[in-house]
Order: sequence, then structure tokens, then C-alpha cells
Amino acid sequence: MRYKKVILNEFGGPEVLQVVEEANLPEPGAVEVRVKVLAASATFTDTMVRKGIYYGFKETPPLSPGYDMVGVVDKLDTSVTSIETGQMVADLTVFGAYTEYVLRPANSLVPVPADLDPAEAVSMVLSYVTAYQMLHRVAKVQRGQKILVHGAGGAVGTALLELGRLLDLDMYGTASKAKHNLVTSLGATPIDYKSEDFLARMRAIGGVDAAFDAIGGDNFKRSFKSLKKGGILIPYGFYNQAMGRGGNVAKEYMSIALWNLLPNGRKATFYSIGDLRKKNPEWFKKDLAVLFGLLKVGKIKPSIERRMNLEDAAQAHELIEQAAIKGRIVLMIGK
Repeated sequence: MRYKKVILNEFGGPEVLQVVEEANLPEPGAVEVRVKVLAASATFTDTMVRKGIYYGFKETPPLSPGYDMVGVVDKLDTSVTSIETGQMVADLTVFGAYTEYVLRPANSLVPVPADLDPAEAVSMVLSYVTAYQMLHRVAKVQRGQKILVHGAGGAVGTALLELGRLLDLDMYGTASKAKHNLVTSLGATPIDYKSEDFLARMRAIGGVDAAFDAIGGDNFKRSFKSLKKGGILIPYGFYNQAMGRGGNVAKEYMSIALWNLLPNGRKATFYSIGDLRKKNPEWFKKDLAVLFGLLKVGKIKPSIERRMNLEDAAQAHELIEQAAIKGRIVLMIGK
């Protein structure tokens, strides 16, 4: 049986993404599961993988992008007893999810409630787990505290705001003017990053308890200065570097380590979903299950602006890099 997937044979722009057709379905090996993919997120992280600049990523072309997926178990290795054929599951793949069928280790899969929309469910895997763990596992925010969210109109930013609203947080979010209505609708005060000084705004309110910054470079330093005493900065990405605006990841890690030595009562801790999952794999499964529960009862609802086809992957990447999307894009793969 033939199936389609997106591959890149070299790192580069969106044009390197090609849809190819494979002649035969992959067969599960020891303790593996074949999953018929229903939905995969198209994320900014995927664009970094495509360019070959995702920090710590060591895979080389040819490869398929795709950091997360939701699908239905299609075939099992005979040794697998923890899940069943026909069961809906999710996984953080890091790469390889832009495909109609994928092989995954059985122990990495997380059950998905059968009545959830696959597009909404897959939105939980990378973006919402990232937001949830930064809020609860790393920053350990308390009800009613103040937070600053950069890129508040993006996939992780909107997840942070939605989860923060459940804690009655006093939230501020930087975003382009076009995304201010979305930011406001999620309970935050928008700040136009092009025309307003977020540091001055934060100092005017006495600083924030936590700042979440995926921008990098000088933005990290200014976010750190936005904290009140006892506050924490969570850097979790390097947007400026990915967009060719300078910055050195290794140097930024060193700078933040030095900031933690300063006797000012503030601290900074990098967050990586992959690193935390390796260190505490059960946290990932537990946190994703909590998010599926919140989604099922309607306490959260991801902002999905576009549902696109697998063949539209290159266009999806273009839209992401143009910051033209409010919320997220999901590739709908399975029929």
C-alpha cells in the first residue's frame, strides 16, 4: 500500500519541502507501533528543523519534519500489549510527523480520548505541554500573579494565556497590532512590540513574577529586567536567531548562567520540552493527560486559524515565518 509523506533532502527555505509517495507501508519492529496519522502541528520549531538550526538537533537530510502528531494505531508488534489497534494516540515525535503513517515506540505514545477533535488534541502535545510545564513545573506560578508573555499571539503564547487565565493571572503579552484582539480575548493586556517599550510598561506596574521569552538576544536581558524581586525568566526559544537576526545560542546560555549569580533576587531557567521529557518522561504523559482532560470539558480551546493539507506544508511554513497566523496551523492528514 502506498502512502505520502513530506521530506526535505537538504536544509533550506520552505521550497525544500517535497511531498513524495512511498511504495510500501513501514512495518513495526520490536516494541513498535504503526500509527495512521490524523493531524500534525505546523510549528515555528518545525521551520527551525527545516533550516537545520534547531539547537541540539543532530539528524541530517533526508528527513521529514513534524514535531508532534495524533493518529490511530494501525498495527502493533506482537510484543506490544499496552495499547490496542484502533486506539487514538499522541506523541512528541520531534521530527517525522508530516506523513500518513509513522512508526513509534509503544512506550512513547499517550492515549487520546476518542471523542476529541484530532486537530485540537494535537495542539496540546507541543504547544500546550510547553506552556503548562513552564507555568507549573518551572516557574511554579501562583494564582493571581503577574506574568509577561512574548509572542502572545502565537501557538505557545496563546496556550500560556489560556492556561494562565485558569489561574486568574494578571497577564501582559507582546504581539503585533493585528493580534491584539486575540490577546485581549484570552484575558491579557496586549503590548505592541513594534511601538511600545515592554520594559517600561512592566516597571510601571512594579515588575512581573514570571516572564516567558522565546525571542532571544537582547530581549532576554530586557525580560530579566522586567522581573520583580523573586521573579523568574523562562527563556525557551531563539526566534531572532531563527529569523537571521543574530544571536549565539551558546553565548546566551552562558549569559543567563551568569545572571543567576547576581545578588538581585531574580533567576532564569531555560526550558526545553525534549530535555524535560528525557529527564522525567512520566511528567510529559501526566501533563498531556491533564490537558486532554481540560480540553474535553471545555476549559481550554486552542486557537486554530488554519487546517491545511499535508501537501500545503511549504505554504504553512511560509505563513509561520511571516508571522501571518493568529494562533496555530494544523495539518490534517488522515481521512
